[in-house]
Amino acid sequence: MIYLDYAATSPLLPVVKAEMERVLMLELGNAAALHSSGQHAKEIIERAREDVARLLNASPEEIIFTSGGTEANNTVMATFAGQKIFVSSVEHPSVLKSAKARAGEFKEIAVDKVGRVNLKRLEEELHEKPDLVSIMFANNELGTIEPIEEAVKCCKKYNTSVHCDATQAFGKVKIDVKKLGVDYLTVSAHKIGGPQGVGALYVRKGAKLKPLLYGGHQENKRRAGTSNVLAIAGFGKAAEWCWDEWSCKKWGEVAKLRDLLKRRILEEVPYSNCNSPSDACLPNILNMSFRAAEGESIQLYLDLAGIVVGTGSACAAGDLNPSHVLMATRHDAEVAHSSIRFSLGLDTTEADIESVMAVLPGIVEKLQGISTVEVKEENE
Repeated sequence: MIYLDYAATSPLLPVVKAEMERVLMLELGNAAALHSSGQHAKEIIERAREDVARLLNASPEEIIFTSGGTEANNTVMATFAGQKIFVSSVEHPSVLKSAKARAGEFKEIAVDKVGRVNLKRLEEELHEKPDLVSIMFANNELGTIEPIEEAVKCCKKYNTSVHCDATQAFGKVKIDVKKLGVDYLTVSAHKIGGPQGVGALYVRKGAKLKPLLYGGHQENKRRAGTSNVLAIAGFGKAAEWCWDEWSCKKWGEVAKLRDLLKRRILEEVPYSNCNSPSDACLPNILNMSFRAAEGESIQLYLDLAGIVVGTGSACAAGDLNPSHVLMATRHDAEVAHSSIRFSLGLDTTEADIESVMAVLPGIVEKLQGISTVEVKEENE
C-alpha cells in the first residue's frame, strides 16, 4: 500500500508503539489517586505534558490534555458561548460548527483563492469588536499557512481573544506560542505519529476557560474525566521524538516530493489544476482538481490500485456536499467535487510518486470519458 493520506492520520511511530506497550504492562492506578500506583500514572502524564509543552514553547501548566482536536476546539468555543465569535471560512468543521452552534453572534471571515485570510479584511471585521477570533495555523485541505502572528497583532488592538487550530501544522513547522501571542491553540497526537483519541489545548496563562466536561478535578479542574494514561504517554513520546529528531528538518525532503508530484500531474494529466498555494504552504499537502472527473471516484480507483489519498477533511467523509474550503476559495462546486488531496509523510519516496503517476492519468482519462460535464481549461 502507498499511503498518501497523512493529513487524515499518520501511522504510529515505532518508538510510540514501544512506549505504549511498556506503559500497558505497568500496574498503574488512577492518576487522580494518592497511592503510589496512582502517582506513578500521574508522573507519566506530567512527563508527557512537559514534552508537548516544549514542542510549543509553552509552560506545562498551560497544556490541557483532551480526547483530540475536536474536543479542544469545542472547549474554546463553549468558553465564549453567547458572545461574538468570528472564524475564517476555511476552518475545520469542529471550529465552524461549534462556533455557529454556540455564538451569540457569528461571522465568517473571507479568504482569498488559496484560503489565506486577508489582514486588511480582518481589520475591517474587528471594528465590530468580536470577543473571539479563530484562525487556523495551516489549512488541512490546501496546506495554506495563515499569517497568524500578524492576525494576532490586529486582534490585540481590539482586545479580542485569539484561538488557533494548529492540528495540521504541529510537528511540521515550528510553533512558538509565545511568539505567536495566541490565547488558545489546538494540537493532536495522531498527526505526528502518536495515537488517535488524544490531543491537547494550550491556554495562555490568564486566559479564561470554562470546562467543557464537568465532574472530577483532573487537568487542574479544567477537564474532568479519568486520564487516558496510555494515549497520553504515546502523545508525549511522539512529541519527544519530534523534538529529538526535530522532524521539521526532514519535511524539506517531503516538500521536494510534493513539488515533483505537482509538476508531474500538471504535465501529464490534462485539465488538472492545483488548488494549494505555491508559497507559505505545509510541505506535505497538495490539493489538485481534475475537471470533469469526480474526486471520490478517483479516490476509489486509486484505492483499488493500492494508493490511499483523501478528498478533503477526514471528518467530512461521507458528506456529499462539496468541500466548504474549496467553495470558500474557488466558489466552484465542480472544482470542489473534482478535487483530491495528496498528503505525504516522512516515509514517502520518489518510487511512491512514480507509482501514482503510473495509474492516475489513465484513471482521470477514463472518468472524463464517461462524464457529462464539458471538459475545458479552467480560467485562472
